[in-house]
Amino acid sequence: MKKLLLSVLVSGLFVALTGCGASSTDQSQPNNNASTPAKEEKKEQSLLDKVKADGKILIGTEGTYAPFTFHDQSGKLTGYDVDVVTEVAKRIGVEPVFQETQWDAMFAGLDSKRFDVVANQVGIRPDRQEKYDFSNPYTVSTAVLVAHKDNTTVKGFEDIKGLKAGQTLTSNLTDIAKKNGAEIVAVEGFNQAIDLLVTKRVDITINDGLSLLDFLKQKPDTPIKVIAKDPNVSKNGFLFRKGSTDLVEAFNKALDEMEKDGTSAKISEKWFGADVSK
Repeated sequence: MKKLLLSVLVSGLFVALTGCGASSTDQSQPNNNASTPAKEEKKEQSLLDKVKADGKILIGTEGTYAPFTFHDQSGKLTGYDVDVVTEVAKRIGVEPVFQETQWDAMFAGLDSKRFDVVANQVGIRPDRQEKYDFSNPYTVSTAVLVAHKDNTTVKGFEDIKGLKAGQTLTSNLTDIAKKNGAEIVAVEGFNQAIDLLVTKRVDITINDGLSLLDFLKQKPDTPIKVIAKDPNVSKNGFLFRKGSTDLVEAFNKALDEMEKDGTSAKISEKWFGADVSK
């Protein structure tokens, strides 16, 4: 009887301990049925936010395209575009950092995020607007047909068919030359086009009228002449990667303020003696 009683007590104690162990184990295991809070999606940082966080904006420009972007006698980068974009950066609250490159590499540099914006008299065209964002125009200019002073056969755009035209390959000015049947000779920029024209290695160049006026003001003895002006007016804006909406809006806000307070006109007068911003 005593042995039976002892056996019952031991069995009961074993069951009790086993039950306690199971209960303890269950409490320590994660509750797979409990709902876990969903992770909040991290909002992608806009380009404007990045620029402000960095305290600087990377600007693509040629540095060889007077009077818009070039180096003065001291070697300092200066020009109309440099002044305008520097003022815009100031109003956004960031430091302008210029990255110089050849015109034909400018779009690739923007695509590869080497810079955030291009300040280099980029013509606003539908084909470019499909791939890139533009600010509001900050310059209005006219294309001009230029030839050597000795040239007596070219009297208008209709006369350039088959002639050699010194042009940067991706410029909207080159499109005018192609449209009129000229043979394109690739150049790196305005200065090289003029050099080839002076040495008669090309017959003509179609270039920005404001650039040419400034060049002739600096070097009036250069043996070139303006033959004709294109009837269409070119509007130029700052160029951005597609989707840079916040940064574009910040630029437009600054440009609007500059127009209203007279800053745009003041910068234009400094470089051209007239307001070329509208």
